[in-house]
Amino acid sequence: MFDFLKKGLKKTLENIAQIKSGHKKITKDLLEEILLEADVGYEIVEEIIYYLPPSDEVRKEDLRRVMKTYFLYDQKELSHSKPFVELILGVNGAGKTTSIAKLAYLYKQQNQKIILGACDTFRAGAIEQLKLWAQKLDIEIVASSQGHDPSAVAFDTISKAKAKDFDRVIIDTAGRLQNQKNLALELEKIIRICDKAFSGAPHRKILVLDGTQGNAGILQAKAFNEFVKLDGVIITKLDGTAKGGGLFSIARELELPILYIGVGESMQDLYEFDIDKYLDTLLDPIYN
Repeated sequence: MFDFLKKGLKKTLENIAQIKSGHKKITKDLLEEILLEADVGYEIVEEIIYYLPPSDEVRKEDLRRVMKTYFLYDQKELSHSKPFVELILGVNGAGKTTSIAKLAYLYKQQNQKIILGACDTFRAGAIEQLKLWAQKLDIEIVASSQGHDPSAVAFDTISKAKAKDFDRVIIDTAGRLQNQKNLALELEKIIRICDKAFSGAPHRKILVLDGTQGNAGILQAKAFNEFVKLDGVIITKLDGTAKGGGLFSIARELELPILYIGVGESMQDLYEFDIDKYLDTLLDPIYN
């Protein structure tokens, strides 16, 4: 995972190394400059510096300890239900459909039997895109036509998964309707029908968030969290930007676990988020 993170956060790490170049010790002023350049929010940078020991020189172990506190949120204990049903949410353009495909690929590598539910019936393109991914991955999908009741698709997907002994159900949802009230009502109905199809489903509700959107993405996430109580987030599109430090703002504002991060377009470019490896990747160019 270190190589994956270094590749994905390449521009962030290059910027850190460039600012640090020529400095033998890390002072608080230098640290502030480095963290801001990595797109850590200004308020968070100020907080990090405030909670460090009073000495002007910043030790790696102290910085690491303070940084880690931003990611210490309780994760929901996963159900052992079979099938395990996941509801994937997110606005259009955040990388939701691609993330669903990457998740399916990840589960397939673990020898799990997966079925997709194409419940974004608001856009015909969303259904077709998911069908293409299912074909490419050689996994099953339940889909209907544009305008069809998405809750009915969710019910049929879960029912088929139960009948045919699937391990995982991944359900896509609409990222946009005519207004937020309509979207909220639709998502609430899908969740209700999932539970009707299989008591306790969906077992995990995951929001896909564009990691380059900053505050706009955080506001979107808060809105979704009001509609449905989210269990975690997938952060996408961190590659190609210098915003690798943006995860601090996401973790602080949402108080939700970051479950996976995605960088790149290939199926392998989705990994479980490991806070220790993430922090080591950011700190290495500061202290090496």
